[in-house]
Amino acid sequence: MSNFFVLINGEIQRMKKYNILTASIFVSLIWIGILHFIDVEDVTNIIPLLIFMDATSMAMLLVGVTFIYEKQEGTIRTLLVSPISKTEYILAKNFSNIIFNIFALVIMYGYSKLFKEVNLNFFAILGAVILVSFFHSMVGFLLTYFSKDFTDLLMGMMKYVFIFMTPVLLEEFNIITNNIFKKVLYIIPTKASLTLLKGATGGYETWKIWISILYIIFGTIILFYIVWKKFDEYAMKEGRD
Repeated sequence: MSNFFVLINGEIQRMKKYNILTASIFVSLIWIGILHFIDVEDVTNIIPLLIFMDATSMAMLLVGVTFIYEKQEGTIRTLLVSPISKTEYILAKNFSNIIFNIFALVIMYGYSKLFKEVNLNFFAILGAVILVSFFHSMVGFLLTYFSKDFTDLLMGMMKYVFIFMTPVLLEEFNIITNNIFKKVLYIIPTKASLTLLKGATGGYETWKIWISILYIIFGTIILFYIVWKKFDEYAMKEGRD
């Protein structure tokens, strides 16, 4: 357990070193700017959408960027002979991401409480952020496994956004209203993610929220197993590059 907390601290220090922490704070300030300049007093339904974009895209990006920097420095392959297990390493990266996503949530929620009107169940959306961030951190690992460099990673993220996030947002803004399309969306993880986050507003049926929770939990377990199994292969591949 002590190794785990040391690893989390190391991840945070690494993010400072690579200026990822600065970038994360900058993105959080962008969300605050959006909340400030929109001409809407009650931002209850807007915060889950901003958190949705942050907890999905930023979770993938933070994992990918640190992973790629470590690959360039040749540090990943050393884990194969270190006393740190790959389980601890993977979880430490995930929890570091979750910390930053929670930070973004607290900043947005605190600003809204002070300067806007917001009616959210904070602990419900906090739990949703943890689940969604964990799932998409796993997605970030997989994207990195199949990326040669940072450009490849960004291309993979853009494909994920286009295939899995854009349709959900189009449906959310009522740009696409076809009933069959709406039902098909429930098979993709981003729909479950947004449902969890918006569930904190009290505007979703309980059964939809529970199905989304189960979807994300089981999806995370499956992705974690895949990431864990392929880790050694990725680390060895780094050693040959």
